Amino acid sequence: MSQPVLYLAITSHGFGHAVRTASVAAAVQKLCPEIRLIFATVAPKWLLQSYVEGDFDYHPRVFDVGVIQSDSLTMDKSATLAKMQAIKQQQTEIIKEEVDFIRQNEVSLILADIPPLATAIAQAADIPCWMMSNFGWDLIYRNWGEPFQEIVTWIESCYQKCDRTFRLPLHEPMSAFPNIIDVGLTGGTPRYTSEQLQAQFNLKTSVEKTILLTFGGLGLQAIPYQNLSQFSDWQFITFDRQAPDLPNLIKITDNHYRPVDFMPICGRVISKPGYSTFAEALRLETPIVSLTRQDFAEASFLLEGITNYSQHQIITPEQFWQGNWEFLRQPLLSPRLSSTLAKDGTETIAKEVIKSLSN
Repeated sequence: MSQPVLYLAITSHGFGHAVRTASVAAAVQKLCPEIRLIFATVAPKWLLQSYVEGDFDYHPRVFDVGVIQSDSLTMDKSATLAKMQAIKQQQTEIIKEEVDFIRQNEVSLILADIPPLATAIAQAADIPCWMMSNFGWDLIYRNWGEPFQEIVTWIESCYQKCDRTFRLPLHEPMSAFPNIIDVGLTGGTPRYTSEQLQAQFNLKTSVEKTILLTFGGLGLQAIPYQNLSQFSDWQFITFDRQAPDLPNLIKITDNHYRPVDFMPICGRVISKPGYSTFAEALRLETPIVSLTRQDFAEASFLLEGITNYSQHQIITPEQFWQGNWEFLRQPLLSPRLSSTLAKDGTETIAKEVIKSLSN
């Protein structure tokens, strides 16, 4: 029997979709090393390698754009619309190219997060397409009114062809998708002990006064680092290579480290609404401080999720940009619900993929 091949189609938007898909791919590889992984995405290869330690094929492809942004909060709707219209117009050529590639490489399953075209490619190649997400792009674009309506209808018609959808926590209804299976939280597992990190980065202060600043792959144009001077006995960790050199700021520049590796040693994660950051923090029970986000419909589901299930604070952009970060001295709010979310989404999806590819 030939080697089973899994084709992972990932949306060209930020890092979060790549992170959660790569965490599933890593679990597939660990449980069944003979499965060959092909990542079809323009997410950076180093990001995928920070989750998937073994070999995989990198096939740079753009199937959608998500939202074109200059940073993690600033969106360009007109550029997004123009690019999605261009992809829709080119879909016949894109599908044909990918079907040829899929047949040459004997792919037998697509797992997509969550480019709409993946279902059309799978259908043309006569293989199943499974998807995993907590939202669809139809949700985001529908909110942006009439100019996006034609694209929304097209996306919905693609999603309706999905053979199976793993719906992640913190989700919208995802009514365009048939055959939904609810699963637990996805994400990576820390690779280092607290002692290893403390020794490596000379961490001195308590967990409560150690803060992780993480704003996804696009970062923020200007984190107000000057506010850190008011917290001289605290410690802040950032993956922002442009950050200034400050005595209480640790800059992580080695691509092998990931935000999830530092979460267990932090009293709070400061972030914008993003599923992967929230899910990894929830899995590790690290409190979350989140900015609000306007005009991005997924954000309300994410913020409701941390309100229900995490120790948290929700702050306005004004409090973050202009304030003195007094919120850090305030107590965290307790989760509204006493129930917790299942944490086994990564493993559940991986096992279903392996079962399918083993048949």
